[in-house]
Amino acid sequence: MLDDENFKVLLKAAQAGDEAAKEWILKNNLNLVRSVVHRFMNRGYEWDDLFQVGCIGLIKAVDRFDTSFSVRFSTYAVPMIIGEIRRFLRDDSPIKVSRPVKEMAYRVHRAQEKLQGVLGREPNISEVAKELALPPEEVVAALEAIQPIASIYDQVFHDDGDPIHLLDQLTYTDGQDNAYFEKLALREVLMRLQPRERLVIHLRFFEDKTQAEIAEKIGLSQVQVSRIEKHALKIVKEHLQTY
Repeated sequence: MLDDENFKVLLKAAQAGDEAAKEWILKNNLNLVRSVVHRFMNRGYEWDDLFQVGCIGLIKAVDRFDTSFSVRFSTYAVPMIIGEIRRFLRDDSPIKVSRPVKEMAYRVHRAQEKLQGVLGREPNISEVAKELALPPEEVVAALEAIQPIASIYDQVFHDDGDPIHLLDQLTYTDGQDNAYFEKLALREVLMRLQPRERLVIHLRFFEDKTQAEIAEKIGLSQVQVSRIEKHALKIVKEHLQTY
């Protein structure tokens, strides 16, 4: 690998049209793309597709990097790669975002890239808002509107063979589940469960607690709570089939 000064010389040559220099930089920074692509897996896209999109971000980083910035090239390139993949996911999303919002989000991303080079770190919302002379809430709204869609079945983490999904972190606020279970004579069925199973089901569906909250309350891990809940619901389902 080259030291910073020699790398900047090579980068300037690449920006001036030296294809061999550009090829060398791209080839020796592909690990940046690979590391970023890992963050976006399990979203319904092939690895190769996201890798190719990430490479476009890397190419843009080579073309746009200002050697006067007091930051390393990798510090500048990673947000560019992330931004390119996010734009791909946003544009390919089934949820359509209006053109003015997309344009606002593009301005925000450009401001983030500029401030990233100047500050040597990710800028916060207030700094981006000041750069664009916009209220912070407008910056946040533009960024939120173009976030990729998350499925309730997305895996949050995996431990000891039992995946924890986003669905397991959600709470219910409309009260419909309680009414549903009461109609199925759940009270009688719950009495057939072991005390710990009955407690988990009660906290989960009657007191509207998440698995994480239940785990903290009864002194178990979230994985253990997930196992207890699944086993208890299996028993409940089997008994309800007899009604």
